[in-house]
Order: sequence, then structure tokens, then C-alpha cells
Amino acid sequence: MNAVVFPAAKRTLDDPFYYLSNFKRVLDWIDTRYADLLEADELAFLQQFAQLPQSAQALLVRMVMRKGTLFRRSKLRYPEIGCIDTAIAALLAQGWAKRQSELDASQLFGLFIKTELTPLTRQAPANLARKDQLRDWAMANVPAAQSLAAWGLAIEDDVYQLQVDAFCERLRLMFFGNLRQDWSEFVLADLGIYSYEAVEISLQSRAFQTRKEVDLYLQLAQCREQLEEGAAPADILRELATLSSDNPWIERRRCKLVFQIAQQLERAGALHEALRLYGECDYPGARHRAVRVLEKLGQPAAAWHLAEQALSAPESEAELQQLQRMQPRLQRALGLARPKVAPPTAVETLNLALAQIPGASVECVVRDHLSTTEAPVFYVENILLNGLFALLCWPAIFHPMPGAFFHPFHHSPADLNSPDFYPRRAEQFAVCLAELNSGSYRQTILQRFAQKFGIQSSFVAWSWLDQSLLELALACIPATHLRSIFERILADIPANRAGLPDLIRFWPATRSYQLIEVKGPGDRLQDNQVRWLSYFAQHDIPVAVCYVTWAEGAQ
Repeated sequence: MNAVVFPAAKRTLDDPFYYLSNFKRVLDWIDTRYADLLEADELAFLQQFAQLPQSAQALLVRMVMRKGTLFRRSKLRYPEIGCIDTAIAALLAQGWAKRQSELDASQLFGLFIKTELTPLTRQAPANLARKDQLRDWAMANVPAAQSLAAWGLAIEDDVYQLQVDAFCERLRLMFFGNLRQDWSEFVLADLGIYSYEAVEISLQSRAFQTRKEVDLYLQLAQCREQLEEGAAPADILRELATLSSDNPWIERRRCKLVFQIAQQLERAGALHEALRLYGECDYPGARHRAVRVLEKLGQPAAAWHLAEQALSAPESEAELQQLQRMQPRLQRALGLARPKVAPPTAVETLNLALAQIPGASVECVVRDHLSTTEAPVFYVENILLNGLFALLCWPAIFHPMPGAFFHPFHHSPADLNSPDFYPRRAEQFAVCLAELNSGSYRQTILQRFAQKFGIQSSFVAWSWLDQSLLELALACIPATHLRSIFERILADIPANRAGLPDLIRFWPATRSYQLIEVKGPGDRLQDNQVRWLSYFAQHDIPVAVCYVTWAEGAQ
């Protein structure tokens, strides 16, 4: 197999051009894996960049890694680069930057501080004291871009606009496979703040297989930004109608955005339009929302018909739970006989009246109240059980499956939340879970805790775990319980990584334990917590819900 491991991160920050070295590594990575997705001028960029003087290369990368695309000459101060004018001249000659001689109000207020804008503020009404108020006034009264002199500013400063920002965003997307991660990943790795699992990455492994997929991702990101900025849903939907994809994970992103627009329309009372979108969207949760909208529209028969279809083949435990909650209401509206439903499995409850401690969470107050030397209690929430799962199943989680890893900064496989994550790795997970039968899992988990400590993982919060807590858990939680919990996590990772109880109490002398969900005054169980509690009860896993009231007058 043609495979490489990305060069191990070195602490290169003593090199003043560390950021340039990192950028070059990305260009090499892109050139090796994605050259067929680049157009002629983009391939030329890779070649021409290598031929630039180091100072010009460094300045371009500095500008790319900063926020925005407009930069004042006086603010481009980097000792390692030397003469900024020489460096910028090379970028101007390439057309990768241009001098911006005129600025509109938004650009002006983004580049200059309030005291520098004093001549302009004298023209504004006196009651506009804040900079954002002055900016809005200027945007409304001076819509055209103009020179600094025309703005009345006696400031000697050039402004340059980066011209290759969109292309560099494309490169960043192709490298990471997402727009959440940015160039700071390199710096954090170089500093040793973050470390990542070394996974063999095939030369053929990449996030995007066609240029169209990259274009679609960028267009979807732009639509998402427009939605967050308050654009009209109808305008975004017209754009989305042209963006369907054969790529499952890109199509899932499109469906998620359609689902979010439908939710927004539902909240706004545009129920018919929301219903249409829910019906066209197969994103998780869309079907039960459609049932709810039909109910709101006064169409209980249609709502019940769709609910029956969903109940016969629910997409998830979450959907089943929502439908079962609506079912009695719909049956009542239609005059249907309600079938007998088995009562929920009883879960032990604890009722405590405690003194409120200023600054302490209710979970910590309960932990400290219950904890004793013989039965210590720990605040673990989603951390402990997810951590045990990850440490046991680390080889399966980071198994180098095609399409799962395509850059060196993965804290989890790219397909972690996809429905086929577990089926694709069923064989690898079976090997890991088999250790629960042999008893070797305890040693494996503790050894892996020492070996992998600090390596980024979506399941592990290293700062909250220590060896003594792991040893207690491994001594007191039976392997059969761990298997049941791990199997449920694998059944629906996005939903089941959360909702786990807040506390765990150990009795080391009897090698036993109890999970405890804490609810303060006025708080109630969330849906995912209810599902976990029901699962625990079905599998004889000891759990209790602790309801807390504050003792009157006590602190």
C-alpha cells in the first residue's frame, strides 16, 4: 500500500519562519494528493510561490493567517521579514495583493481605531458614542467608497488587499476536509499543546474526490453563513436546490442545512413551508418534526398516519421516544383506543435537602455530601465511561480506513458520526471488546492510558482522568456492564456519547458501584438521559436519580 505518515511535528517555533514552513508542508501535501482538482492558474500558484523571495512568501502567509483581507501598511510589522515594502512589491507584481486606495465605511471602521476617526466622528450626531454606532451612521450616510483624504483623515498609510484569500481557503478546506480547523493546528502541535495519533495515510486517501465536491462544500458553507446572518430562507433554499451531491457526507451537510431552515420556518409560524422541507429532507429528526407540524396544522389523521409509519421502523431511539410521547395525544384527537403501554422501568431515586454552597454546582454539592472514605464519589458525567471505551477500543477507532484520515490533525476519524462508522469497523471493534471476556481489558486500558496520554481524541478528556480513578472503575464496574455500555455507544455515537450520569460512587471493599444523575431545583431529565436510564435499568446497571432541594435558609 502506498502510504505515508505525516512528518512528526517538531517544536520549530525557534525558527522565525515556522509558519512559512508549515504552509509549505500544506502546499506539498496538496500538490501530492489534489493536483488533479486544481486548475491551471492554481497549479501555477504552487510553482510561483516557490520561486518568490522568502520575505514575500512569509508576508503572504502572515496575511493569509490573519483575519480579513485588508491590511494597513503600518500594521505589517514582522522583524524576520525585514523590509515590508520589498516583500509587498513582489506580491503586487504577482497580483496576489493590490493597493486599496478607496475604502467604504465598513472597511474604514474595521481598519482604524476610534481615536483615528475623530475627524469623521465630529460630523456625526453627538449621541453616537460607540464605534459601532458611528460605523452604522457612516454606512447609512456615506455609502460610497472613497480615499482617506475624502473621509477627512490626515493619515499617511497604505492599505493592501489580499487577492488569494479565497484560494487559500480552498487549500485549507482540501487539507483538513473541513473549515473548523485552521492554520493554528500546526502551531499548537509544534508547541506540544496538542498531539495527535500517528495514522498511516494512504496517498489515495483524501476528503474530496472531485473539484465539484470542493465547490459544493464551499457553497454550503456560504449558505450556512447567510442563514446565521439572517438572510431570507427563500433565497438560501433557491441556492440549495442547485447543490445536491452524490457524495453522502456532503449531501448530509446539505440536508442538515435544509433541516435547520425548516426549524427556523416552523418557529416563525410558516408551517406549510416547514412541512414541505421536512418531507424533502431525510436528516435525523425531520420525520418526527413533520408529525409535530401536521399536529399544529390541525391534521391529526395525517400526523397519525406518518407517525404509524415511523413507529414501525424508527430511525433511532430518539425518534421512537419523541413519537411515543406524541402517540397518546394523536390517538385521543382521533378517538382511537390507546393501547396498553408497559410502565417505564423503575429507577431508584434519592431525595436530598442540602445547604447551597455559593459558587459550587449542584453536582459538586451532592458529590461532596455523599462521598466518604469507604464510598468515594466522583463527578464524571460523560467523561469516565467514554474514556474507558476509547482506551479499550483505541486501535479500532484509529484504524486507517479509507476516507477516515487524510491529514495529520485528526482527533477522530472523519466518518465518526456517520451511520456506517461501526459497521465498517465491526471486526476491529470485536477484537477490542473480546478483551472484556478474557479479563485482559484492565491491563490494556491502564497501559493505553499511559501510552496515549494527551493524544487528541473525541472521547477522552485527559485533564479529568487519572490512573486512580481508572483503577477504581476497573475494579468496581463488571466487564458485562462495560460491554453493555460500550455497545450502546457504538449503536449511535452522536446521540449516545452524551446523557451519561453526573456522578459515580464506588464501594471498593465490595467491588461495586452506582451511577447517579443529579437534578437541582426546577431541573428535569433530558431525553437522552431518560434513554440511558431506561437502558441501565434493562441491563441491571446500578443507577439512581438524585433530586436536590435547597434547605431553606441554609448556606
